[in-house]
Amino acid sequence: MGQTGSLYVAGNSFFHRMDGAVKLILLLTWTVATFLFMDLRVFMVLLAAGITMLLLARIPAKKMALLFWALTIFTVVNSLFILAITPRFGTTLTGSNTPLIPLGYDTINAETLFYVLTLSLKYLTLLPITLLFIFTTHPSRFAASLHKLGVPYKLAYAVSIAFRYIPDLTKEFRMILGALQMRGLGISRGDGTLLQRLRNLSHAVVPLLQSSLQHIESVSDAMDLRGFGTKRQRTWYMGTVMTRGDKLITLLCAALLVAAIVLKRQAFAGFWYPF
Repeated sequence: MGQTGSLYVAGNSFFHRMDGAVKLILLLTWTVATFLFMDLRVFMVLLAAGITMLLLARIPAKKMALLFWALTIFTVVNSLFILAITPRFGTTLTGSNTPLIPLGYDTINAETLFYVLTLSLKYLTLLPITLLFIFTTHPSRFAASLHKLGVPYKLAYAVSIAFRYIPDLTKEFRMILGALQMRGLGISRGDGTLLQRLRNLSHAVVPLLQSSLQHIESVSDAMDLRGFGTKRQRTWYMGTVMTRGDKLITLLCAALLVAAIVLKRQAFAGFWYPF
């Protein structure tokens, strides 16, 4: 957690200095370009480019570990569900059927395995650029940048508060889990069956919601006392000015989006299956 109380990690890389709104444009462009395709070759290129940018930002791996493993687990679980529920879905995309792994009630074919691999890489392609945005964007500067793009300052400030509150919510959740464990409710491996541990874990939901509502009320009262929302416009303590580099990145994002649309229509229209 950064000193701001957010996920922001201080640094002096090019991406740390980049305007927050430009980073948002980059994230949205990357997301649109990724979801336009269903081609493993495209995802490999985008993933390599994303990892390169993430390495250039020099964000400590320990800071990114939680989000990395969360998305990895989601991707694995999603893949297992697809294989279990629709083991021959790949046939509808390729028109061929190559039986591979018998399940008893059906057989997973090679086409579905390749489809799951492609879909998993699609999700992972978004991971580096998402981590880059989260860990190099200061909440206050990001809110000021959004307002500069024409977003109402109330909405921009709400986004800033959301960024700041995520680490606090995580810390509160861990404190509640620790209190539950001290009272004998096991949530770790070896403390009972999976169902029992999930039931024990559900006891953290109510106190977490109560704590969240208290935080919301406190923040709301503090903003009212400071006259937030009484004026149509406001100034920003940490506002930024777009540099030539920011404008260049914006142009590159526009070029990437146009190139993705052209490639989608002319060369990578459907699902790519090389066999």
